[in-house]
Amino acid sequence: MKHKYLLWLCVLYVITDLVCTFTQYSRMPLDGDLTAIARPSANYAAVLHDPLGWSVLTKQAVYAAPNRFFSHATLAAYFRVAPGWLQAILSPIDSLYAAAALFSTIIQALLLYVLAVYASGTGRLSNVRLWAAMALLTPFFQAQGYAGEMAIIPQAVSYVFFYPWPLLLLLVWLLPFYRLAQGKPWHMSLLGLSASAALAPVLALSGPIIPGVVAVLLLGGGLHWLRSAPGSSWRLRLRTVPLQPVLLLAWLGALCAYSLFIGRNNSENAWTSLSLGARYCLLPMGVLKQLTGKLGMPLLVLLCLGNAYLLRRWAVPGAENHRIRLVLRWVGWFALAYVLLLPLGGYRSYRPYLLRFDSISPITLALCFFYVLSACHLLRSLPTRARPWYTGALLLVVFIYANADRKLQVADNNICERQALSDLAKAPLTTSVVQLPQTCNVLSWKLITNPAESANNAAMLEHWHVTQGTKQYFH
Repeated sequence: MKHKYLLWLCVLYVITDLVCTFTQYSRMPLDGDLTAIARPSANYAAVLHDPLGWSVLTKQAVYAAPNRFFSHATLAAYFRVAPGWLQAILSPIDSLYAAAALFSTIIQALLLYVLAVYASGTGRLSNVRLWAAMALLTPFFQAQGYAGEMAIIPQAVSYVFFYPWPLLLLLVWLLPFYRLAQGKPWHMSLLGLSASAALAPVLALSGPIIPGVVAVLLLGGGLHWLRSAPGSSWRLRLRTVPLQPVLLLAWLGALCAYSLFIGRNNSENAWTSLSLGARYCLLPMGVLKQLTGKLGMPLLVLLCLGNAYLLRRWAVPGAENHRIRLVLRWVGWFALAYVLLLPLGGYRSYRPYLLRFDSISPITLALCFFYVLSACHLLRSLPTRARPWYTGALLLVVFIYANADRKLQVADNNICERQALSDLAKAPLTTSVVQLPQTCNVLSWKLITNPAESANNAAMLEHWHVTQGTKQYFH
């Protein structure tokens, strides 16, 4: 009976937070990349017409995002149709913000579920351990609060398609390998193998994050195998390796290497020229800023270290205890290797020190996973007298992060942008260019002073039925 009440309490908390998250994201402005990718603009048309980047190999072509086809295609497909579906119950303007908030909230919910499956070892929605893990994970998904340092779901909806969405797919893809690493037998049907093989190119060609993450994971997994595989000869060692997972990993690794190769011809990397040595010199400041900004990220690191200390000093020793402490060690090595690879991905002026909430989102997810994995184990293995105190500490952590992200009102909200869209919608049919009185960005990263710069936005607004006819605009 006690577990039943706990289950429903966790379910209520997670669902309530997701509803609040949807409300927060529905009040955020639309970012400046949305229409450029959805339509697409001339700058992004090449990647949608060359999914595998063959022109880079055959013609040495240089264009925007040659190794990011699937993220571009997903965003374009979603925003071409989702607002129209929602217009059955919402106005055209409301449908835009609802579509953006809906996608962000769904990705958050799925990430919560998949991470909880990793941490709890079960995917059954009737299991209290799964929902307890989701409840512990929930406050770390910051829409505001500490979002500047540790947002897993970016405020700009376009970024959701390039960071958390591919990471979600990668976590799903890696789940059988995680279970294999736990000592469980490898079982995958022919359909599962085919689906995994088909998903690999989607992962490799979905943005800047996945190839780097896969490179670190393959390097770490290879080194671990070299150190721990039984047998004194290579022949004996190779006999212990199951063929199917090795072939899948080799397939994904080769595709990611190809993605990195064609990604060198990304025209967007030429925005700011900075030598590789100069980029590496910026890393220490980037790490320092992430750990000395707001409380969110440094506290998460301290929580993980604190749980590791409790596992070693207070929890009941055993194989599971040892395995979980090894997880933190691997998370630490992963974070170090991943950060050291960041300068190789080029330099963008809007990430002056290379580390930003989006570029380090794999590390943030790894830390969240270890914290919840270790917390769930400590709740079972701490001495009886210590469990109430530890439970209270967990609730305090939930309160700190939830309190930081408690406001449903958004600081940089979309009220001004909504009004500008309303003015465009009300413009006379004979008017093709509208001067907006508002001084906020409208589907852009900056104020538009030349009407021609709004041509792509105007075309999408007509497609979304916000305007009757194509209406360019300027401020």
